[in-house]
Amino acid sequence: MNILKPTVLALAALAATPLTAEQITLYSGRGEPLVAPIIATFTEQTGIEVNVRYGGTAELAILLQEEGGRSPADLFWAQDVAALGTIKPMFAELPQATLDRVEAIHRDAGGRWIGTSGRARLVIYSPERVEADELPVTMAELTDERFRGRMALAPTNGSFIAHVTALREAAGDDFALEWLKGLAAIDPVIVRNNTAGHQAIADGEADIMLTNNYYLGRFLASDADFPVAQATFEAGDLGNLMMVAGIGVLESSENKEAATAFIDFLLGEVAQQYFTGNVYEFPVSGIGIVPVSGMGVSYSEANAAAPDFDLNRIVDMEGTLELIREAGLI
Repeated sequence: MNILKPTVLALAALAATPLTAEQITLYSGRGEPLVAPIIATFTEQTGIEVNVRYGGTAELAILLQEEGGRSPADLFWAQDVAALGTIKPMFAELPQATLDRVEAIHRDAGGRWIGTSGRARLVIYSPERVEADELPVTMAELTDERFRGRMALAPTNGSFIAHVTALREAAGDDFALEWLKGLAAIDPVIVRNNTAGHQAIADGEADIMLTNNYYLGRFLASDADFPVAQATFEAGDLGNLMMVAGIGVLESSENKEAATAFIDFLLGEVAQQYFTGNVYEFPVSGIGIVPVSGMGVSYSEANAAAPDFDLNRIVDMEGTLELIREAGLI
């Protein structure tokens, strides 16, 4: 798949002549194949060089904590909100003009980090084997007997763990544990990750799965007839949790102005179009398009269905893993 599509290249061609030779250091939990092209476009537009250290989000969060105020990082770009919440005390408060570019649901209430792209939690299913009136209305309903042996589940997936952590915060550990035991009781089809879950449904090995919205767009980009569809739960249900990849400026940074310029770029038209058109995530600044059509869920639909939940509460991933183990899913 062409990572940087002509649409983005055309927009990048409008960039101004580079102005400076500044440099910033970015710790990126987002994979290099996904974000390297848009980082390069930022440098083309501004002249600001970005030195990137790639790694796992959790790994980089631990490294930042170990480095403390001595860290060379100016920015931390995390794949998930759990890491952002963990590092929040190390972030500087962002300018209000930057914060105002996204809705409150996509940023830290204290102004320390901000979402760069969104991914909605929802259900995917086989439109050939699951009737519309059979779809679950709520996330809790996924444990229903009608899904016995039919639900794909990736219990070690980071987004699933974060989602269950949100469930613990919203409904308590006892409820979350019973829900997890309910999933185990219906004999789910265990898969290694969300990509494998999509393929399992396409191959007839499973019929339904709780996952993120953007995977289907990637499959449809390669095969317009990929036999999987998406749906949300009822509006406001925690199953529709809108999570984000997000970024913050380290308090220890000596390049806060340039680092903030990078964040503002990520929230602008070129980058938001890139995230939606190439990575198949949702925009957070109201700019960009969502190319998944027909079998997809639009940004407006996902945003309207999302629950009111403070993403900063998604922190205790280890505690959630313990519950998943106790439920017998791993």
